Amino acid sequence: MSRQLIRPDRFFFGTRSLPCPYVRGKTERKVVTDLSGPDANELYERLSQAGFRRSHNVAYRPACPKCVDCVPVRIVASDFIWTRSFRRVVRNNKDLKADDIEAIATIEQYRLFSEYQRQRHQGGEMSGMGYDDYRAMIEDTPVSSRTVEFRDKAGRLNGVMLMDRMEKSLSAVYSFFNTTVSERSLGTYMILWMVEQAHSLSLPHVYLGYWITGSEKMAYKARFQPLEALGLNGWKVQKK
Repeated sequence: MSRQLIRPDRFFFGTRSLPCPYVRGKTERKVVTDLSGPDANELYERLSQAGFRRSHNVAYRPACPKCVDCVPVRIVASDFIWTRSFRRVVRNNKDLKADDIEAIATIEQYRLFSEYQRQRHQGGEMSGMGYDDYRAMIEDTPVSSRTVEFRDKAGRLNGVMLMDRMEKSLSAVYSFFNTTVSERSLGTYMILWMVEQAHSLSLPHVYLGYWITGSEKMAYKARFQPLEALGLNGWKVQKK
């Protein structure tokens, strides 16, 4: 990594180039900074507003050569548009109980995570993660992080979401679910649950990470309106 001092008290690092996981033939680089310290939550909030995401104890943002396709996006929770489709998803999952708990990994979660990777992301960079890797993903955090478990009436674990709680927003770090109950649309439901939580807590935004126009993997994010995208002139509502 190369090192550059951006502020007197904060170092940012540039990662080495790797193949882009989203756009074939392009190269990926990131700018990262350590989040550790007594001001981690405050720093994380400011960095999120600047388009950074969190992984473990670092915040990162794409800094790819000759490419600006990865656009940070967030839902405006206070003005969220509840479509008929979204209301149907909520009704289909009204039997689920959401437990907002401390970010601690369990074997039960890991089994669901591994099956999700096998079904949805075979051969992906996360598909070979062992339990220790999974535990680090969940527990290695210097900020206010939670795991939300979604269980049916029989107590079966159907979905898990790693979520960061900030003073002014919620951030979806990673989620996975039972792929055998596709009628539930659990990926969509967990985002809708976050929107409801943000609204009830008077938090204006839900961060969804990055969005690439034309990427099938990320196309679902455009459904959640109003969706703001970060550009040269700040955060602006992104149309479908």
